[in-house]
Amino acid sequence: MRTRSLRAIAIAKPLLYLARPRVRVTRLSCSKTSSNSTLTMPKTLDEPDVGISCFVSSLPGFRAVLKHRYSDFIVNEVNREGEVVHLTSFDLPQECIDIKPEDESNSNDRDYSTPIESFRILCGDADAEALKVLLEKLSSGSDAEIDPIILSPDSDKLHRSDVHNFFKKNFNFFITDTVEGPDDKSKCIRVRFSFGQSGKGGSNKRGKKRKGVYGTDREGGRFDSRGSDSWHLGKFVRFHLYKENKDTQEALGVIGKMLGIQTRGFGFAGTKDKRSVSTQQVTVFKVHPKRLAVLNDRLFGIKIGNICYVKEGLVLGQLKGNHFTITLRDVVGDSEEVITNAADGLGKYGFINYFGLQRFGSGPIPTHLIGAILFRGEWKSAVDLILNPREGEREAVKEVREHYTEDGDIDEMLRNLPRYLVAERSILQCLKKCPGNYLQALKAIPRTLRMMYVHSYQSYLWNHAVSLRVQKYGISQVVVGDLVYCKDNLPEEGTVIDSSEIESDAADAFLLDASSVSQPEEKLPVVKVVDHEDISKGAYTFEDVVLPLPGSRVIYPDNEVASIYHEMAEKDGISLTESAHGVKEFSITSMTGGYRQVYQRPVDYTWEMIKYKNDNESLAQTDLDIITGKVAEAGKKDESTVVEGSHIVPKEKLALKLGFTLPPSSYATMAIRELLKSSSLVLRNNTALLKSYNLQMRKGSKLAMELQEHECLIS
Repeated sequence: MRTRSLRAIAIAKPLLYLARPRVRVTRLSCSKTSSNSTLTMPKTLDEPDVGISCFVSSLPGFRAVLKHRYSDFIVNEVNREGEVVHLTSFDLPQECIDIKPEDESNSNDRDYSTPIESFRILCGDADAEALKVLLEKLSSGSDAEIDPIILSPDSDKLHRSDVHNFFKKNFNFFITDTVEGPDDKSKCIRVRFSFGQSGKGGSNKRGKKRKGVYGTDREGGRFDSRGSDSWHLGKFVRFHLYKENKDTQEALGVIGKMLGIQTRGFGFAGTKDKRSVSTQQVTVFKVHPKRLAVLNDRLFGIKIGNICYVKEGLVLGQLKGNHFTITLRDVVGDSEEVITNAADGLGKYGFINYFGLQRFGSGPIPTHLIGAILFRGEWKSAVDLILNPREGEREAVKEVREHYTEDGDIDEMLRNLPRYLVAERSILQCLKKCPGNYLQALKAIPRTLRMMYVHSYQSYLWNHAVSLRVQKYGISQVVVGDLVYCKDNLPEEGTVIDSSEIESDAADAFLLDASSVSQPEEKLPVVKVVDHEDISKGAYTFEDVVLPLPGSRVIYPDNEVASIYHEMAEKDGISLTESAHGVKEFSITSMTGGYRQVYQRPVDYTWEMIKYKNDNESLAQTDLDIITGKVAEAGKKDESTVVEGSHIVPKEKLALKLGFTLPPSSYATMAIRELLKSSSLVLRNNTALLKSYNLQMRKGSKLAMELQEHECLIS
């Protein structure tokens, strides 16, 4: 094994290098789109389709496989303090161990027969039986919504106070409040499980107290604080969430089901890629640490550790970035020098900070195409594009779509459409109630998902703009007219929404792609246009250059790069200065916009070359491996040399393990793209192709030679 950190070496001067488009596309037909529209409907979305076309250096790349195992892609969150988040302990802190058992909130593991009988004396048989049923639902761990119960009408305020205090003492995982009774004179106590809401009870935006109605549960309504206890160490519990091959929402859904709380009760700073091993911080409101700690024995592919009390919960964007440990397998280059130079070059020269292919969805319909249609106000066209049949989809789903286009039967489509197709189902349910109201149907899509469409079109324009900037002016210097952050008004660290390496279909991206959240207007950083004086002083470098994401509060470069925004948008039938309709959330002139660094250099960059033999052996230690004492398997004895005729397969293969930190919103796949000098789409396809290639090589077949010559296996 040979290990090297980044060092200064004499390698080729970085030059602009353009990727060749490889995918044939057919034009998307839209009524208001110019005949020379930039929008196309690719058979397979590749990087040039979304403006990804340049490399930083002219160093040659090499072939490799990414994510052969999900442990080949390890992500550790970097918190606001700049600390890399690791799972290091399953032990509870002393302050949790010292708490008396009766103060615990574990509703699943306690016998409540005695307090139920006490409650029967206080409130009667009917209310006691209702409480018993509620506790049974909670203890069952059912995934169904746990509805609150409404106790019998009670006009005695002192008695109601006794009931509130009873729950505070005996069932502090329930929240109680007073709601209106069946008539004007009576009141009722409402009881429900605490899903982690914090803050004072029932108030609206104007601070007025909000009352519920007898027999109902106000959606999202907060309860008053009489049913809650005081947590002097902090009302939130923070833990480190370790997960394997699961996205953040999926893992929290599993934990939430075991705790009897909903996923929205958890706070986290950013989502992590499903196809990875990741560790991040999560907070939850008033869930006792012991309830979390005991879950580890029941969790598969998920672990919880480093539990502590904190005063505040996490929200999206509260991180400085992510540390990646990425292992590339089956590394093949023209020479070892090519590989080492490329590895050193990534750390030395960095990469162009493109939005990766994940930003535009992995489904057959790219999200930016839908975004453009929304900007134009073509509501029916947008609905049709989301609902109609598309190439590359599972045959069963395709048939459901085809039947709908033929007969328009909404009920039948809803019955047969998979539940993960959230946008489609939301549209259909709205059209069933409001036939022909296509705008309302689009608004029925969960907000983060529908905003993802328009934000991806912004990203589409940004990618094309940065490619023009690099092609026109190179990367060696700042030029007059470039935009840079004002040095006395730099953007605050740890405030960018994390969108790194979110690889999901558009159908579930409303849960995962937090980067769709707009920047608050007051947070938009101040930029300036570089002038001749700045150039002569050497005040800025290429690393300082930013480009705008279109919106109403951004300025554009004072050079030729600005023109591509307007020219491309106009070809797509979109004006960046005037809205085609009055719907603000689908209007680019009503969006704030933002700025994004053109260039990114990996921080804390290291790499090492590893020789291994077995395709499935572990080459990098995860946090769980370190805790359990498991070591990487590379180098274990293997006598599996295969000889077939004149073909001798070498015992050892080559892997390249990289370690680096990126800020939130930067894509590690774009760094790997720069390293290999190949499309990230090709890299994705290489996994399956090289698996087949290696299998056939071991068999000494002719097919192996054909695979070796395949276009996707060469740089």
